[in-house]
Amino acid sequence: MNQDFKVYLRLLAYLKSYWGVALFVLIGFSINAATEVSVAKLLKFIIDAIQEGSRENLNWFPALIVLLMFFRGIGLFLGGYFTAVISRRLVFSIRQEVYAKLLRLPSQYYLDNTSGHISSKLMYNVQQLTAASSDSIQTLVKDGLIVIGLLSYLFYTNWRLTLCIIVFMPVIGVLVRVAAKRMRKLSVQVQNTMGDVNHVVQETINGNSVVKSFTGEAFEQQRFYKSSEENLRRGLKMVVVQNINSPVVQLILSCAMAVILWLALRPQVFGDTSAGEFVAYITAAGLISKPVKNLTDINEKLQRGLAAAHSVFELLDLPEEENKGQLKPALKGNIRFDHANLQYSDGTHAIKDFSLEIKAGQTIALVGRSGAGKTSLVNMLPRFQELSRGQIYFDDTPIDQIELLSLRSQIAMVNQQVVLFNRSVRDNIAYGQLQDSSDEQVIAAAKAAYAHEFIMALPQGYDTILGAQGLNLSGGQRQRIAIARAILKDSPILILDEATSALDNESEYFIQQAFDEAMQGRTTIVIAHRLSTVENADLIVVMDKGQIIEQGTHTELLAKHGMYYQLHQRNFEEE
Repeated sequence: MNQDFKVYLRLLAYLKSYWGVALFVLIGFSINAATEVSVAKLLKFIIDAIQEGSRENLNWFPALIVLLMFFRGIGLFLGGYFTAVISRRLVFSIRQEVYAKLLRLPSQYYLDNTSGHISSKLMYNVQQLTAASSDSIQTLVKDGLIVIGLLSYLFYTNWRLTLCIIVFMPVIGVLVRVAAKRMRKLSVQVQNTMGDVNHVVQETINGNSVVKSFTGEAFEQQRFYKSSEENLRRGLKMVVVQNINSPVVQLILSCAMAVILWLALRPQVFGDTSAGEFVAYITAAGLISKPVKNLTDINEKLQRGLAAAHSVFELLDLPEEENKGQLKPALKGNIRFDHANLQYSDGTHAIKDFSLEIKAGQTIALVGRSGAGKTSLVNMLPRFQELSRGQIYFDDTPIDQIELLSLRSQIAMVNQQVVLFNRSVRDNIAYGQLQDSSDEQVIAAAKAAYAHEFIMALPQGYDTILGAQGLNLSGGQRQRIAIARAILKDSPILILDEATSALDNESEYFIQQAFDEAMQGRTTIVIAHRLSTVENADLIVVMDKGQIIEQGTHTELLAKHGMYYQLHQRNFEEE
C-alpha cells in the first residue's frame, strides 16, 4: 500500500503545474455542492410557507428553482470542462515523456519486449492514468463537496440523528478496500492482455505477405479472438466487482436511512421541529446516498489508473543508454579492439577475447558462417551492444569516453535489413542529422549509390512517398537508398552488414561500383557472404564463435588452405 501511495504522489506531482486551472474546478464544484444543499433548504421553506398559508412568499419559489438549476449548470460546466483540460494535458505531457524515454532506451529493451506491448504502454496505459488522477479527483472534489455540504446541514439540523449515518461509514470503508485489491489485480491483467491484442495486430500487419502466402488468415483470426476474449473476460470481471460494490454500499446506506426514519418518527426526537424542517432533513439524508455511491465508484478508476501508473513509471525508471563520455573528437578512422568481449544476459558469449587493429582508410572484410558473431562485433562500434569486458579504441580514445551522439554521428551503417520510413525518398536519404542537406547533395549521393535513375522513374521522383517500410520498391532499390543515405552522411567509418545480400547480379555490379566510391578515404568494415565483395579488401578476418580463426589478404588466406579456402571453394562452386 505504501508503494501505491508513492506512485500516487508521483502522479499528482504532474498535476502541480495546473493549479490555476484546478482553482476553477474547485469553484465550479463548490457552486454545484451549494445548489444540492439549497434544494433541501428550499423544500423546508416551501412546506413551512404552505403550512403557514403565506401566499406572497410562494410566488418566488418557481423563479428560485430555475435560478438554482442555472447556477448548478454553471458549476458543473466549470468543473467538468476544466477537469477535462487537466486530464488531456496530463496525457499529452506524460505521453511525450514516455516517447522521449523510449528513444533513449538501450537496444536490448527492444529485443526483450514486443512492439505491440511497447506501443500499448504508450497509447493505452498512459490514457488510463487519467482515471487515477484527474477523473478520480473530479469525482472526489465534486461528490466530496456535496457529501460534506449535506452532512454539515444534517449535523446543523439534528446532530444526534446524523451520528447514525456516520456509524455506518467504517463498514463502507472496509468494503471499498476489499474491492480495491481485486480490481487492482484485474486492471494489471486487462493492461497486459491489451498488449497481447496489440502484439497480434502488429505482427499480422508487418507479416501480412507471409500470412497471405501461407493462408494463415484463419489461424491469425483465432489468435486475435483468443487474446481479445482474454481481455474481455478480465474487463468483465472488473465490471462485476464494481457493480457488486455499489449496490452493497447503497444497501448499507439504506439501512442507515431506515434507522434514521424510524428514530425521526418518534415524537421525542423531532418534537419541536416544523414539518418543513423534518422533510428537509429526510431529503438531505436521501440525497447523500448518490454522491457516496459515486465516491465508492472512484475505486475502480483509481485501481485502473494506479495499475497503469505502476507500468508507466516502471518504464520511465528503466536505465537509459549510458552516455558518460565527455569527448567529441573528430574521428580519423583508426579502430582497435583490445580483448573485447560481449556476453548476453542469458550467458551466450557472442564475442570472445577479440583483438584487432584497423588503420584509418583500410577496408576490412569479416567473413564466417552464420552466427559467427560478425554482426555483434560491428554493433559494438556504435554501442548498440555494450562491451562486457575489454576495450575498443577510436584513435586511441576508449569508446566509453566519447559522447554517444558524437560517436554515432561519425559512423555510417548499411544493414542487411533496410529500414525506410513512410516519407519521401528525399527525406529517407537526408534523414536525421542529414535533414538540412541541399537537393544537390542528396542527388549526388543518390547518383553515387546508382539510385538516381530509378528514383527519377518513380511517379514524383525524389518527392515520392515510400509506403510503410518502403515495400513498393525492390530489395535492391531499397538497399541503394540506404547506401545513398550512408554516402550522404560522409562519415570517417562505414559499416556494410550483408549490404549486397538482397541484390541480383546486375544490381550487385552497380552497388559494387557504389561501394568503391563510398569507401574512398574512409575506414570500411564489410560483412559479406558473397566472397566476390571481399577479395579486394586490405584485410580479411575469418571469424567463428566470436573469435578470429585466421586473417590476411585474399591471396595469403587461399595459400593457407584453411577455413577461408573452404568457404571460397564452396562459394566458387555455387557461382
